[in-house]
Amino acid sequence: MSNILNYIEENPKQTQRLIGLEYEQLQQLIINGERLYHEKKALLESKKVRIIAGGGGRKPKLSISEQIILTLVYLRHLTTFQLLGIQFEVSESTANDTFNYWLPNLRELLPSSLLEQVKKNASDYEVVKEMLTEYELIVDSYEQVRERPRDNDEQKKYFSGKKSNHTFKTQMIILPDASDIVDVVAGEPGPKSDITLFREYRSEFDAKQRFKGDKAYLGEDLITTPIKKPRNQELTTEQKEQNTIFSSKRIFVEHRIRSVKIFRVVQERFRLNTRKYKQVILTICGLVRLRIRGLILPLEISAISSG
Repeated sequence: MSNILNYIEENPKQTQRLIGLEYEQLQQLIINGERLYHEKKALLESKKVRIIAGGGGRKPKLSISEQIILTLVYLRHLTTFQLLGIQFEVSESTANDTFNYWLPNLRELLPSSLLEQVKKNASDYEVVKEMLTEYELIVDSYEQVRERPRDNDEQKKYFSGKKSNHTFKTQMIILPDASDIVDVVAGEPGPKSDITLFREYRSEFDAKQRFKGDKAYLGEDLITTPIKKPRNQELTTEQKEQNTIFSSKRIFVEHRIRSVKIFRVVQERFRLNTRKYKQVILTICGLVRLRIRGLILPLEISAISSG
């Protein structure tokens, strides 16, 4: 058993600081991860043409619990795979392989948004879209610095004058009280304006859906924005008070973005293969939904260390 898994079992209240989830949520994730792992293994075995009996081969050095925790530690702390290997007493390449195996599996287990969660069922999707029209959803975007592209055209495409760097942009739409993430668009070029990005994915929602956004969304009829100061004039006291009230309601999306940025792989320069960016961001949004209880995974047993 790795030192980290042992520490979590002995200090369950420290789990959230260590990996971004509460102890019980980690249990849920591990249980569902084990189920998915065995389902995929059984499917793979059914397709094999065997010459010798199954059950041979090298046994994994880490249990499924340890593999999942290793992946979460990387996302939460953005350590190197060399240090991660030392922490879990495996080689650097094993740590890297473990992360790359479990990232898509966690992505499969954790829908990044409410719309993604219901999208597989067309009737449910339409019902949820209709229900959402009762709310004024909050929309905002943020940029994250990425490694400089080698291709000149890619450099121009991703260079953000606002950040003076090459960036990815992510748009997040949430419920008014931030109780769930409704929709996420990740991996767009950083220079793309917020309002352009919103309009490109507006069709995901009902035509009657209303939104609330900051001044970057001025000019979009469906988005309520703060009152803009007239040129060479000042806002009235009443207008300033209205903007203050507006900001107090819109601030929830900033809180939710902060929840995502608790995972340092989102907060710092993105150093993984850029093709993984969308997968990483959406996986973390799924983890955040689990953390804030917007997403509830089935829980069958209570043992964390099985596997």
